[in-house]
Amino acid sequence: MGKGPGAWAATAGTAGTAERDAFGVASSLAGTYRRVIAACDALDARIVDPGSMDDPAALLPDGAELACAPGVLDAFLDASAARIGACHGRAPRRDVAASRVLHDYLWSVSLLMSGAWYLERRVPRIAPRDVRVDLTTGAIGIVPGQDFACLPDDPMAGSPEAHVVGHEEALRAELRAAVVDHVRPLLAAIGPSVRRGPRALWGMVADDLISGVWYLGRALDQEERAVRAATELLPTAIAPFPGGADFRRLAGREGRRYPTRTRLGCCLYYAIEPDRACLTCPRTCDAERLRRLEDEG
Repeated sequence: MGKGPGAWAATAGTAGTAERDAFGVASSLAGTYRRVIAACDALDARIVDPGSMDDPAALLPDGAELACAPGVLDAFLDASAARIGACHGRAPRRDVAASRVLHDYLWSVSLLMSGAWYLERRVPRIAPRDVRVDLTTGAIGIVPGQDFACLPDDPMAGSPEAHVVGHEEALRAELRAAVVDHVRPLLAAIGPSVRRGPRALWGMVADDLISGVWYLGRALDQEERAVRAATELLPTAIAPFPGGADFRRLAGREGRRYPTRTRLGCCLYYAIEPDRACLTCPRTCDAERLRRLEDEG
């Protein structure tokens, strides 16, 4: 397991410079995560101190176990099926439960990374072992790590844990790479349960990366800025992502134009509520999208 904030406890005056610097980086990243979580009502996440005996989240399974321990992954999928059954009154197919819980995980973890990038131009390298998963609720915990990428003017650019890059596109490349490296083992493990191939799985990752930035922008009343940022982040297919953000506009009443896009992958929500597919689902026509956008404000 990697070091978390609680692992660096040392008596004042006795900790070495490296330990103090690492703690400072983790504390700074924790503050960034709190900003993201506070802005996003739909993000069910919290900070975890793995060294705390009083924090039960420190003992929850981590993201690495989901990918390498079949029993943990099975429990993850069983819990997803139970939540869907309790909410909708019928048990979902196994691939539906797997798709839904994979979507939730991808969206949440990607948003923690992309949110730090969007708010503070900083890309944390979240390792799977730094994510805790509550199998019962699907909520996640995040252990603030140390490694991150940033621009030269970042206040933490001088720390040993910082990977300083020279310009914005290099920072966007760091974000794409951080997401890919994190999710690749989980996709390999859960793919057979989802019953879709690599292109569809990486399409889901692209969708959740893009939609997280878009959601954060809407939450901050910055939708246009977020759409631009998401488009710059994924302007086209960049391996392994099979496509780009590809936003377009729908013309509504009184001249208002609404940004929308069509998902590259599928979270299978329509298999749970057939009459209400996702707003960006290929099954949802533009007329229905526009009706819902205007009716729901």
